[in-house]
This record gives sequence, structure tokens and C-alpha cells, in this order.
Amino acid sequence: MARYSVAIKRSAARELAAVDRKGDRQRLVTRIAALARNPRPMDCEKLAGDLPAYRVRQGDYRVLSTADDTERSVVVLKIGHRREVYRR
Repeated sequence: MARYSVAIKRSAARELAAVDRKGDRQRLVTRIAALARNPRPMDCEKLAGDLPAYRVRQGDYRVLSTADDTERSVVVLKIGHRREVYRR
């Protein structure tokens, strides 16, 4: 499988930096890097709505992303705790 390029929105990068525990932050970075190999892992869920976004779980945190197969790119839209990530 070809590798995808992974881009993180500036707001998502700030959300990642705001994660309190260093171990959680490192696991999230590893999980995001794994999206380059497989943008839609087996445990991802497609979110409802008009935007083709996917959710990947990492402990109590969620990573919301979109994947474009023609350009082979993944954009991380939002990173947050499970109780807060889906709020607008």
C-alpha cells in the first residue's frame, strides 16, 4: 500500500500540544503517524454528515481526520478528549 502524506491543521496541533499527559501525547503522535500507512484502519469509524471524516480512538482521546485517495493525503482536523471532541 502506498504511503499517504499526513497534514495536521494548526488548530489540531494546538489541541495535541494541550494534551496534559506526555504518554497520551506520544501515543497520539504514533497513532497519527500510522495514518500515513493506513488512513482508514480497521478500528476507525466514519462520522455522519456531509464531510467524509473518520474517527480513530486512542484511549480517551479521538483523532478526527479526512482522507483523499486521489491525492494520497490525510488531514487531521481535530484532536480531543472523547467527551469534548464532537462539540462545535
